[in-house]
Amino acid sequence: MMLLAIDSGNTNTLFAIHDGKNWVGEWRIGTDATRTADEFAVWFYQLMNMAGLDFKEITDCVISTVVPQSLFNMRNLARRHMGVEPIIIGEEGVEIGIGVRIDQPQQVGADRLVNALGAVTKYKGPLIIIDSGTATTFDIVSADRHFEGGVIAPGINLSMRALHEAAAQLPRIEIKKPDHVVGKDTVSAMQSGVFWGYIGLIDGLVWQIRKEDGRDFTVIGTGGVASLFEGSSETITHYDSQLTIDGLYEVWRLNK
Repeated sequence: MMLLAIDSGNTNTLFAIHDGKNWVGEWRIGTDATRTADEFAVWFYQLMNMAGLDFKEITDCVISTVVPQSLFNMRNLARRHMGVEPIIIGEEGVEIGIGVRIDQPQQVGADRLVNALGAVTKYKGPLIIIDSGTATTFDIVSADRHFEGGVIAPGINLSMRALHEAAAQLPRIEIKKPDHVVGKDTVSAMQSGVFWGYIGLIDGLVWQIRKEDGRDFTVIGTGGVASLFEGSSETITHYDSQLTIDGLYEVWRLNK
């Protein structure tokens, strides 16, 4: 068995290969809804060769996307170039393994349900899952494996870009933990505002959720920049960069 898991977000698309025991390769490409199946195939074929993996040995595929326009080409990638019928998160008949307790269940993004499944498979609930991507999401998952809602805030990269584009004299900056909270120049002041601002956002919202809800949550950080906060956030107890692809693996396993 060789499983291709594809997680297509608003900014980046992740391709990962599981050999039945472990994840043996991960690659990212900028999300572009106009990228064709042939373009995906050429790019991915070369990267698999570089990693010593055989494109022709892929036997299964599971896809999660929050960009519906890109699904057609990713489905064609699996069908035409791999001879595989992919499992698509959110399509009728696909078992997710997670219940949904919100007013409009159809509005929950596929990525959030996949994260929830990955989390409940590895950690004891109740859980708060903080995913730092294009948006920063806080998702609540109960001990009995139900998605119960959450919070959506602008992502750290989105905020930085908005700051740069709206203020003529503020440059693009690297995201990093500054040496001091109070910056002595423009760049260090911006880095402090972004970094410690997001630490305040994370810890403040977790505190408010706990105050309102009363349950003893395990808090998990995941997503592209979550590792930056390790050692600084007082509320995140686990950092797990593979939460989404582990969830995709579980969806594949449930539906096979």
